[in-house]
Amino acid sequence: MFKPDDILYEDNHLLVVNKHCGDLVQPDPSGESALEDQIKAYIKRRDAKPGAVFLGVVHRIDRPVSGAVLFAKTSKALARLNEMIRQGEIHKTYWAITENRPEPEEGELRHYILRDPKTNRSKAFQSPHAGAKEALLRYRMIGSSTNYTLVEVDLLTGRHHQIRAQLSKIGCPIRGDLKYGARRSNPDGGISLHSRCVEFLHPVRKEPVRVVAPVPAGDNLWAFFSQE
Repeated sequence: MFKPDDILYEDNHLLVVNKHCGDLVQPDPSGESALEDQIKAYIKRRDAKPGAVFLGVVHRIDRPVSGAVLFAKTSKALARLNEMIRQGEIHKTYWAITENRPEPEEGELRHYILRDPKTNRSKAFQSPHAGAKEALLRYRMIGSSTNYTLVEVDLLTGRHHQIRAQLSKIGCPIRGDLKYGARRSNPDGGISLHSRCVEFLHPVRKEPVRVVAPVPAGDNLWAFFSQE
């Protein structure tokens, strides 16, 4: 559930929020409360706005994933940010706690992702496959414990469940991600994938913006890795 302290960055045009795992970014058929509506309601109260609050979702992250989510507060900013997404001008970095160590410890992954809407799951293929879309990411190992590894991922394309499917494909399922091969679930029902940082040129002021999202509180493994 959204709290004002979750706001990481805000100005007249933009808002970046640190999403909790389990939160929906946008409303879905379940009818459950979503981050988009919670933030609108908060801004309406805080700023005593008489009319509707504009808030555009620039990018989404999966429900069991935590971390930085970018919103636009004006239609002009939304249009420009959407174009920046299409041009690959918004840089997104993720942290993933994986069950195995990737080999090699640093590299680029190229797969072809095919989404199955019936199971809400994606499959990664090594070579082109009918209906599949090319998926690219760069990764590097940045920490390790006895049983887990911290991997930093630079997302180069935005496919459905891309990081989850690609890391699983190389034998490194994300902690807690039963859908993609993890051995056990996390206590909070989420997965250990965190949208760590978002970087871009401000769509109006044309200044660099870099926002880093603190890792989830109350998780000893995240706490261990964030202090390394």
